[in-house]
Amino acid sequence: MFCTLRFQCARPHHGSEFVSGSKSLIPTRRSSLSPMPSRQICRRSVLSLTRPLHVSSIGELGSSRTSDKKVDDLIKCRVYEADGSEQAAASDASKRVKIGIYFATWWALNVVFNIYNKKVLNAYPYPWLTSTLSLATGSLIMLISWSLRIAEAPKTDFDFWKTLFPVAVAHTIGHVAATVSMSKVAVSFTHIIKSGEPAFSVLVSRFLLGETFPVGVYFSLIPIIGGCALAAVTELNFNMTGFMGAMISNLAFVFRNIFSKKGMKGKSVSGMNYYACLSMFSLLILTPFAIAVEGPQMWAAGFQKALSEIGPQIVWWMAAQSVFYHLYNQVSYMSLDEISPLTFSIGNTMKRISVIVSSIIIFHTPVQPVNALGAAIAILGTFLYSQIGILLALIGFLQIFKGYVGV
Repeated sequence: MFCTLRFQCARPHHGSEFVSGSKSLIPTRRSSLSPMPSRQICRRSVLSLTRPLHVSSIGELGSSRTSDKKVDDLIKCRVYEADGSEQAAASDASKRVKIGIYFATWWALNVVFNIYNKKVLNAYPYPWLTSTLSLATGSLIMLISWSLRIAEAPKTDFDFWKTLFPVAVAHTIGHVAATVSMSKVAVSFTHIIKSGEPAFSVLVSRFLLGETFPVGVYFSLIPIIGGCALAAVTELNFNMTGFMGAMISNLAFVFRNIFSKKGMKGKSVSGMNYYACLSMFSLLILTPFAIAVEGPQMWAAGFQKALSEIGPQIVWWMAAQSVFYHLYNQVSYMSLDEISPLTFSIGNTMKRISVIVSSIIIFHTPVQPVNALGAAIAILGTFLYSQIGILLALIGFLQIFKGYVGV
């Protein structure tokens, strides 16, 4: 719809002003419109009374004279009703930016945690206490956040904690096992082995839960298992305790995901609060075992030794690794609220790449070409595993759509 009109000051207008005529369209001293040829008279159209009208293009027409009166400042406006497409596009763009920020923050926090965690374990090799401090710090942060109303406290009941118990047990075992692994081998090697978690997920689901998978999923496990095996065989500083710790961590986190998926259906607890509750429950489970395995006497003697060798900065390292452990896990659970599990799996794979590369650079870890090839093959297999999941989901959607349209 095109109109030629005089105007001096611009302000937003709504469709109701055009239809009802209750307000003057353009506030000016002379409200008359310039005459228009009959062929240019605008057709009457129905305008929404609630949607705003936008000017999509403006062009000056110059000046003219009508009945010896100068008509200046004429413009041509293209007016249209706004629909939901622009708002939807803006919403999608903002969501993508939000997810991108989550991923970047998650990866950065994880890299920092692994660096400080390895520094602490090199100077203070007590993985059970280190794991306990990580959970205790996270629990304290969330308790303070809830008390100060920085974050809204979750509404839980007995059933919630009952279903959370097996998840917390698996999380505790996986956390301690991974920390034990990092205390014995390089960070890069631990994460190479942990990249084989999808293989454990498929095998556990197949042989313990009776689930079946397409052939492509099983084929994707070949590079994962082969790459991890090649990296383990060619690892210069191989340690069986470190290797088994990473393997046990993989198995424990698979069970954690299975228990979490089964037990948390219908629960309305956000990802951040869910992880906070998980940390607190795991802390209660881990503390007595940490005392039994290592004990206060060993902790005190080890701290005095680390303090004499490293200095007071060992305290900062321990505090930093504990804080960053909670933060990176919290952000990962927050991102899981916004994305699908498959997208999360891809993000987790990319996270491991960033950790492996950064740890090799920072700690000057010696890497043989064959060892690097094994790591690359394992990570590539993990990525292919995620892509197969996306492809299967797309095929399922197409089958549903085909049945809906009756093709």
